[in-house]
Amino acid sequence: MLKAAIFDLNGIFLQSEKLSDRFERDYGVSVTEFLPKLSEIMDKVRQPDAGNSFTYWEPALKEWKVNLSESEFWDYWFKAEHVSEEMVAFARSLRARGIKVFILSNNFKERAEYYRHYPWIHDAVDTVYFSWQTGFVKPDTRAWSSILEENHLDAEDCIYFDDQEKNLKAAQSVGIEAHLFTTEEELKRIMQSKI
Repeated sequence: MLKAAIFDLNGIFLQSEKLSDRFERDYGVSVTEFLPKLSEIMDKVRQPDAGNSFTYWEPALKEWKVNLSESEFWDYWFKAEHVSEEMVAFARSLRARGIKVFILSNNFKERAEYYRHYPWIHDAVDTVYFSWQTGFVKPDTRAWSSILEENHLDAEDCIYFDDQEKNLKAAQSVGIEAHLFTTEEELKRIMQSKI
């Protein structure tokens, strides 16, 4: 019996144009130059002991001649994301049926703090697990195992959705049924067959 649904955050509840595509269009920084730097920085800032994330971005922005202050940079990044009201309503409906709703997100402190201003993140979701707090960055299987342990859940009673294949494989390796997120409609169709 399904007791919990675990979701990735970005790409499912929060959707936006890729930051790399926006940087190429708005600042002339090619995707091939931007993506390796994004990967390098995110590997560091998603960890609990990272410190101020902007200090990792500042040298790259200077190199690219992108003149943004810390607050301007975060605004540029975060305010371009939009909430999927359909997913929020669906999460609320799951909770109303007694199904726990968890978010498992590889994210850094500043972005997570920005997300706290969304009222739905407090009432449509039971718990949000951010990697910068837990220390487990997906696809580390401990990210899922810790949710199971903390909430006294068996893997077979859970379902997971993500927009990255590598994370699905990790969830499946601990026994959680996992699906690639494509659209809200497809996710709901899969979920309806389980509840």
